Amino acid sequence: MTWLRAFGEVVRSGLKIEETRLEPLLALRAAAGLAIVIGATLWLASPAYAASAALGAYSAGGATFQRTWRPRKVIALGTGAALALSTFVGYLAAGRLVTFLPLLAVWAFAAGMAWAVGSTAGIVAATTVGSMLVTITLPTSTGRALEHAGIIALGGVIQAVLILLFPIRRWGAHRDALADALAAMADYARRLRHDPTAPFDPEPLMTARDAAAVTPSQARTRPLVLHGPRGLAERIRPVVAALADPDVGAPAEGPGRDRARELLDAAADVLDAVARSIRRGTPVEVRPESMDVLRLNEKHEVLEGPARQAAERLVELLGEALEIAGSGCPPGRTPTPPGLAGDRFMVRPTMLRLVPVVVRAVRRELRPDSPVFRHAVRLAAVATVGYLIAARLPLGHGYWAPIASVMVMRPDFHRTYARAVARLAGTLVGVALATGVVRALGTDAHLSAVPAIVSAGLSYTLNRTGYAYSQCFTAAYVVFLLGMGGQAWEQTVPERVVLTLLGGALAMLAYVVYPAWETPRLPGRLADWLAADGRYAAAVLRSHARPTREHRADMRRALLASRDARAAWQKAYEQARREPVGPRGLTSREAEDAQEALKRFGRAAMLMESHVPRADSRFASEAERLAEALEADTEQAAEDVREHRNPDWGRVEEALHAWQGSALGTGSPVVRREAELEKRALEDLATAVSRTPLERDVGSAREEQRVRATLAAEDDGPGPAHPGG
Repeated sequence: MTWLRAFGEVVRSGLKIEETRLEPLLALRAAAGLAIVIGATLWLASPAYAASAALGAYSAGGATFQRTWRPRKVIALGTGAALALSTFVGYLAAGRLVTFLPLLAVWAFAAGMAWAVGSTAGIVAATTVGSMLVTITLPTSTGRALEHAGIIALGGVIQAVLILLFPIRRWGAHRDALADALAAMADYARRLRHDPTAPFDPEPLMTARDAAAVTPSQARTRPLVLHGPRGLAERIRPVVAALADPDVGAPAEGPGRDRARELLDAAADVLDAVARSIRRGTPVEVRPESMDVLRLNEKHEVLEGPARQAAERLVELLGEALEIAGSGCPPGRTPTPPGLAGDRFMVRPTMLRLVPVVVRAVRRELRPDSPVFRHAVRLAAVATVGYLIAARLPLGHGYWAPIASVMVMRPDFHRTYARAVARLAGTLVGVALATGVVRALGTDAHLSAVPAIVSAGLSYTLNRTGYAYSQCFTAAYVVFLLGMGGQAWEQTVPERVVLTLLGGALAMLAYVVYPAWETPRLPGRLADWLAADGRYAAAVLRSHARPTREHRADMRRALLASRDARAAWQKAYEQARREPVGPRGLTSREAEDAQEALKRFGRAAMLMESHVPRADSRFASEAERLAEALEADTEQAAEDVREHRNPDWGRVEEALHAWQGSALGTGSPVVRREAELEKRALEDLATAVSRTPLERDVGSAREEQRVRATLAAEDDGPGPAHPGG
């Protein structure tokens, strides 16, 4: 993608309105916390203290809107404490540039490395850099600095207390994650009715699994209904895929296919009903027609063989889902699903036990080629350079420039540039609105406090609709807050716009100077996915060979690792498609073809998983031999992809030929067909990434030529073809 097209994508993304469910009650609660803090400090202290209190309460309230599975009150308390610490430490070093600039650089670098833990930690850490830049201008002594730090922490405490006193959908995010996973499974079942090989994105299942990890205190109060349906969704996925697939399930045409479509449609209805029940906390309501379809008739059932087995297994799993969701039971009387009472929950470390986890995560990213490490370096450089430049300008509030840079910067190119555009657009609109209100109301502190709180509430409400729209009211909130402190709008508004523009430009320039492009990493991401999929397929075959508890556990671990590798590839691929750099190692066509081949390979392994026997297998040696060959060949092929060599599947072919010539056990023809599907997908992958020596030399040039031709056709319309060089 050229820089011109990349900027076009950036502008569209930065100004895009995200279609999401608003949460006005949560916004009202956070705004109420801000109002309590501002009102109390204005009454008992001064506007300067009110500004500090507002900073803590506003940031703590905003942090609770981040996508995190920890209790919101913990996030509010942690944010307030972190802001207070950065304020006090910043003041201790604020006397001279020789002490403050190194502290600012180190603090900003640490804030950038916080992205190794997750996006919530990275965003909260970035706000602490902004707090350090703002509040060092307020205190006049160490004692006053302690007072300001305490008031900032108090803002977080007030937000936490309100969350405790007025819980709003306490487990709402967890319910939504689980309901989204079940709804995605329902959508998958419906799509399989028309396309038996329809793809499935496992991201909703991954999100639900992440949400299922809880701390010991959360486990004691978690609703029973959040324990089991995620595991059922995991087990239903291969069953519906096996039922729909014409190679190993229902026939492609005829009464069997019609019956499979009926079962898939009824399964989708049940899964949607269970999802609604979990999301709302109400009993399940399923259409009687769908329940009638799920009653299998022993004498007149048209499905046979593996398709019949898949149908029976699907009906059994849907029955478990209805039982877990408490079908037909009053609220609070949900029956205990069998086998759940003694199940261990997935442990999420407490805040204290999180320290070694954070240390390990940061240590893994301390390498020059890590996007997180490069983001931390850019953040430290831009914060210090922006502070120095703004300090030399004949403008007040110079800290706005580095704050704008810190708040828009992200570890990837597209989000950094999109947020810079969104912040500038939101700031322009926000300060224009605030200017009109200030001119009408004047600069009285108490009068300015009211629109400041209203603006904060609107910013919270629009938090997830797009950065530009929430930033519009954030900018207005800042103008009102400064007006509350006696600042004239004629001074603050132009400064805010100019310094925001400067900060955004510095953030953009930093990525150009020290980028972290994903495009060159695509071969490595693809290789990781291939190796992980190979281990998963081998684990499934070993479960066929010896269906023991240990092999099933290995299969589950391999599946999760495969999903993580696929998610890492997908994230890198989407970022690479929007980067203004040429292809390196993989052209866009090769990457797309390889992605489709690996998806088919993973799907074939999933179909094979749906037929793992519950008793001892009769073809242990053949399945074991193929598992060893598959794991060895995919590991070697992963190295070949990294080194731009052509992969080879010789050992897999030999193992399949040996299996074909052996005496097969009952049910093995289905597994054999699934193994052939895996081999066919691997061959397609080899075709996608293999090149002759000449192609390896000119591949990138051809890709660039194709992109230029496409752009020319879009800009100029149809015209005469030009011969390629």
